[in-house]
Amino acid sequence: MVYITTSVLAFLTLISYTCSMLMMYLHTPILVEWDMITFSSFTLTLPIIMDPTSMIFMSTVLTIATSVMQFAKTYMAHDKSSDRFTILVLLFVMSMMFLILFPHTITLLLGWDGLGVTSFVLVIYYNNPKSLGAGMITALTNRIGDVMLLITIALMVNEGQWSVTNIWSHELPSWTALLIMVAAMTKSAQMPFSSWLPAAMAAPTPVSALVHSSTLVTAGVYLLYRFYPLMETFLLFKPLLLMISTMTMLMASASAMAECDMKKIIALSTLSQVAVMMFTLSVGLPEIAFFHLITHALFKALLFICAGNMIDIHHHSQDLRLMGNTSAQLPSISAAISIANLALCGAPFMAGFYSKDLIIESTSMLLGEKNIIIMTMFVIATILTTAYSTRFSVYVLMNHTCSPSAQYSSEGVTQSFSVIVLAILAITGGAFTNWMFIMPVCEPNFSSGAKALAPLMVITGIILGIIASLSSTNSKSFIITSHCFMWFLTPLSTHFMPKLTMILPFMELKETDQGWSLIPSLMMEQLMSQSHPIINAQDNSMMTHLACVLFLIIWALLMT
Repeated sequence: MVYITTSVLAFLTLISYTCSMLMMYLHTPILVEWDMITFSSFTLTLPIIMDPTSMIFMSTVLTIATSVMQFAKTYMAHDKSSDRFTILVLLFVMSMMFLILFPHTITLLLGWDGLGVTSFVLVIYYNNPKSLGAGMITALTNRIGDVMLLITIALMVNEGQWSVTNIWSHELPSWTALLIMVAAMTKSAQMPFSSWLPAAMAAPTPVSALVHSSTLVTAGVYLLYRFYPLMETFLLFKPLLLMISTMTMLMASASAMAECDMKKIIALSTLSQVAVMMFTLSVGLPEIAFFHLITHALFKALLFICAGNMIDIHHHSQDLRLMGNTSAQLPSISAAISIANLALCGAPFMAGFYSKDLIIESTSMLLGEKNIIIMTMFVIATILTTAYSTRFSVYVLMNHTCSPSAQYSSEGVTQSFSVIVLAILAITGGAFTNWMFIMPVCEPNFSSGAKALAPLMVITGIILGIIASLSSTNSKSFIITSHCFMWFLTPLSTHFMPKLTMILPFMELKETDQGWSLIPSLMMEQLMSQSHPIINAQDNSMMTHLACVLFLIIWALLMT
């Protein structure tokens, strides 16, 4: 079933690319009204939007899904329930299509909820306590966003608004934008909802490559991008999102520097890059944020697939310190890891260079002198991004290995083919998207300092990453540092908040089921007052027996 699904997804990818080329040629959005049900004067229509934004995002999702299913042929080869995995992946892709192509609020809710449900089922795929705990954190955090989006849709329907593309904000409450922002923050794992994304790494690695690197976590950014004209009407939207995204970016980058789990490093890197997209939205650059969303999806999915191949070869060991010296045995995967990390750092002419360099230069011009603190935190987080990417590459590719030589094997054709397409796109995807899909505009006139800031941060990050990889740090201090840099979000999400929310239900349980509240006490007193004559009558004494015998004698005489 995996082979058939891969072929179907590849065919859908070709169709999506054809539609993208058509949208590029027309430069005009197409809105199709599909009449699903017509009865008397009642007509149920479903709008379908086809514009460059939706088509390029759909093409990216289908490309990544095809590569992930190609990778799953080897990774899930010995799994007995691989058919269930394939069906869940198809359901996830279908939910993304609902979210991307249908600008109707009810259909948007179906896609949004579908993403949450399928991601929960995929996280608990291995059916062990660790997966179940991670799945519960993922599901409960995402349910907060689902409730916020449901309230938003109810407010919009109350004003007679059904379409996302046609919203008039003067009749909606001013706090509607706040609800949408909270919904996007929960799905994109922004603070204080960041703990679910590293925990969701308990899912299979193909799931992490598709769901938790390039599609699910970017759904919140895509939602804000679609609702951006409405979001701008909320005065506190940009300041709040600016502070939250900056703290998330800094926290995730610092935590990745102290992490030794390969999948969690990539997850924290995803969290950091999604915060960069939110940061770009908060400074008023939605088109550049969407541009970085596309380029990030390409190289981050490639990095996850390469990490999955490495984990598979190392017998599902995810410890970064046990890997190393793999370039001779795994040339294609090692080259793909280098390409993905270079694109993540923003190396020239890679996919991430075109979007990330533009973000750094634009924000330095917009915030350089107006907000020194935020700009300093942004620079530190960007330097740490290059540092942990360098540390990742040194440990995996160039460091001496601590594993036995028998643990390594040569890469197969299926493993190499799963990374070829994404590796090519990680090199050319940024230039192609920039030249073909971004509307031609005048190049901003940046200062010399803004132009020199990006390469300076990259060089500083490379030096810091090499120093961090060469320093000897034991696992215990790594774990302590990781918890400190994560700003204790995981203990707060898993220990403090459940205890806080269980105070009232626990008091109610003690008061009603296990205690004596007012109503049970009154009922007990009434029952006891009524039961006292019966208890006295049933007292086991001689007078009671004589009274019963006398009653029976009188009853027998009366009957005769």
